[in-house]
Amino acid sequence: MVIVVMGVSGAGKTTVGLELAKRQGVDYAEADEFHPPENIAKMSSGTPLTDDDRWPWLRAIAAWISGHQQTGGVVTSSALKRKYRDVLRTGGNVFFVHLDGTRELIAERLAARKGHFMPPALLDSQIADLEPLQPDERGVVLDIDAEPDELVEAAVRAAR
Repeated sequence: MVIVVMGVSGAGKTTVGLELAKRQGVDYAEADEFHPPENIAKMSSGTPLTDDDRWPWLRAIAAWISGHQQTGGVVTSSALKRKYRDVLRTGGNVFFVHLDGTRELIAERLAARKGHFMPPALLDSQIADLEPLQPDERGVVLDIDAEPDELVEAAVRAAR
């Protein structure tokens, strides 16, 4: 199984994903590294991605998931919409860990973040696009108000 750590930018996907992979002893992949340069340029300029921009990115992540079905793995992805998660599921057995929190907390984190291409101005468009996990989607929603190690422990318990 591959765990997909999802949520809007600034929710803590990288922090939780890295520690979760370390704790599980599996490979880790950062979804931002699957974006083509055009997507990064678009987001850096403050322009939200369209669905058409995201399809190749999501398919690349799904291919990584497919390649880690035997060994397991952890990958981050905003996975904001159900149809995006459907693409990720084409890679195989996945469990979603949705890191969720208030707009205020996430905006505060984004404002403090340095050197990332995703500007805080795109937060509202991500929140608007976010479709919560549905009852038929394997996963858990965790409140990012908790400490990262608590989130990792909760994710490990939920994914069992």
